[in-house]
Amino acid sequence: MKSIGVYCASSQNLEPCFHDAAKVIGRELATKNLSLVYGGGCIGLMGEVATVAAEHGGEVVGVITHKLVAHEQANEKCDELIVVDTMQERRTLMMQRSDGFIVLPGGIGTYEEFFEVLVGRQLGDHTKPIGIVNVDGYFDPLLAMLEHGIERNFMRPALRQLMFIDQCPDAVLDYVASGATDQPSPEDILPMHGTGPSPN
Repeated sequence: MKSIGVYCASSQNLEPCFHDAAKVIGRELATKNLSLVYGGGCIGLMGEVATVAAEHGGEVVGVITHKLVAHEQANEKCDELIVVDTMQERRTLMMQRSDGFIVLPGGIGTYEEFFEVLVGRQLGDHTKPIGIVNVDGYFDPLLAMLEHGIERNFMRPALRQLMFIDQCPDAVLDYVASGATDQPSPEDILPMHGTGPSPN
């Protein structure tokens, strides 16, 4: 485990608990000598994670699109700042450069990044650990939606094994940094192998 991708908000004016969680992740990544791979911005929770990681001597790798450079005020203080053409390239490169993933609260872009790495785990494209920092219950509605999908047989119960969820940033980072993964078999995780009720 050398680097961890962190997905989180570029939004500002958030409640202090969200900023605090981002700072903990940044500090502990540096303390554990793990490189931060993130969206390359210097505002919002992205900026918090990167700034604190750098302040504590951590390596910071940012990946951002040309279009977002102005909007998110690209962090020119990154040890490595990679500017790409499309969001798809951004997500792909972040996945390639990361040995595990941490999801902090964020908006629709954060959800997109989370679901891409989750689907990758489901399909067996990678076995990298995924951790969700559920600060102040922020992700409760998302997790309830996934549970609803399981209850209605659109998803398999083994989906729960693909991610670690905790409200404590340290606990999530410790899990992801350990490299621990419990990859279910295709028969247990892929929807087409389900044994739900027969259609009418």
